[in-house]
This record gives sequence, structure tokens and C-alpha cells, in this order.
Amino acid sequence: MNIALKSLQLKARHQVYTLLSGHNLSKLHGEGYDFAELREYQIGDDIRKINWIITAKLGKPYIKELHANRELSVVVAALMDGSLYFGSGNSKQEKFTELATLLGYAAQQNSDLFTGINYTQNQTYMTPPTKQLYHIEQFSKTLFETSLLGTKINYNTSIEDLFKRLHKPSLVFIIGDFLEEVDLSLLAQKHEVIAIIIRDRTEENPKRLGEVTLSSPQSNAKMDTYFGQRSVERYIARLQENDEKIIEHFSRYDIRYTKIFTDDESVEKLITLFT
Repeated sequence: MNIALKSLQLKARHQVYTLLSGHNLSKLHGEGYDFAELREYQIGDDIRKINWIITAKLGKPYIKELHANRELSVVVAALMDGSLYFGSGNSKQEKFTELATLLGYAAQQNSDLFTGINYTQNQTYMTPPTKQLYHIEQFSKTLFETSLLGTKINYNTSIEDLFKRLHKPSLVFIIGDFLEEVDLSLLAQKHEVIAIIIRDRTEENPKRLGEVTLSSPQSNAKMDTYFGQRSVERYIARLQENDEKIIEHFSRYDIRYTKIFTDDESVEKLITLFT
């Protein structure tokens, strides 16, 4: 048994049962009995949902939305490759595992169906929709132990595959470092999508290193270079440009997101998403 993994899982379970308990994972609407909101009728709405009393009073057709009276489907999709090895060690991969485990336990605690999907270059691992701790912890183990050095995935190809796999409206968490552009527009039309960006603080604020040999964790290619102040400034500018495009994309398609650094307390950041 991997002691580090077991310690991570025990910490995650404790946090879910003590800190996340009572926080709703979603704001999905659907057929049910609890009132959610009243809004104007839009083309394509089911006319059976029209509230005729309010419509008569206001002179415009209004729809009465109800809270979902159904089992919530929670999906955690991890996009993982060599970029998780930034600097020394694999703290980003450990943070991926911690977050996915927290979300899995939270879904199980709420009696919701949980599905975990791990995308890597060499394989796609998927749990069955489950409420069993065994499958959640096997997913956690897969994320923790997968070898990623020298691998690279295509974000958009993975998202297209995810869209094809999900047949019912779900609450979908996409976990990645988002160091390249990704198109979540199609996924967001059918599902409630939440993006979780995992970063190392040094990744966003690198130090001047002088003459150094850089190694790509995705291709294992090495390059001798001088990484000085100008190199740092160019790197930060490109990263900021990438992040601005991603955040604008999230905003356009009403995708909630948060950024979590490897030294953050993950549960605190998750609570802000659910409140």
C-alpha cells in the first residue's frame, strides 16, 4: 500500500465529512417540486412549464423553473501529461489526485453518481458511474501512480472524446494546468462545466537562472540556454496571454473556474465554488 496515497485519501475524506458537508455541488435545474426561479419564456422552452397566472398578470409568458428532483451525475475529468512535472518532483500530479479525490468523496457523501476519467497520452482510464468508495479510490490511485514524464496529450481531442462519452446532463469538473488553449464550448452547451486550473507558483513567477540546461517534461528534449531577465519577461508575457484567452473563453460560455496552486488548501478553494 502506498503510504503517501493513503494519507492523501484519509485527509480528503476528513475534509469532505467536516468542511464540505452541506455544500451543494451544483445549481442544475430540472423536473422537481422545489421552486427555483421565475423567468421569461424563451423559444424552445416546454410550454407546459408556463405559469399562466403570472403570464396573465405581467402580459408576457413566464416559465416556472424547479430544482432538479433527480440524482446528480458528477464527472471529474483529469487532463494529465508531462507538463505536471514542473521544476523538481510531481507536486502538480499530487494536487490533481487530491482534488479529484475530494470531489469523488463529496459526490459519494451527497449520494450522487461519480464518474472519474483520466486522460493521458497512452491510455484513458474511466470508472463506471458509481457511489462506491472502491471505484473512487481506484481512480485516485490511478491519478497518483500514472507515469507522465515524456508524454503529451491533445486537450481538444480529449474533450471531444469526453463529450461523446457523457450521455446525460452532468456536473463536469475539468482538471488541468491549461497551459494551452482548449475549447469547452460544446461540452458547456449540454453540461454544467467547472474548470480547475492547477499551477505551481514558480511556474507563474520563474526566477532568473543564468546559463542552464532546460529539459522538456513532455518530450524529454534538452536545450542549453541562458535564462535571464528578458527570458523571464517573455515567458510571463506568453503565459499571461494564454491565460487571458482561456478566461475569456470561460466567461463567454458561462464556465465557472478557479485556480489552485500546489501549496494551496484545496478544500478552501472548492468551497468558494459551491457558495
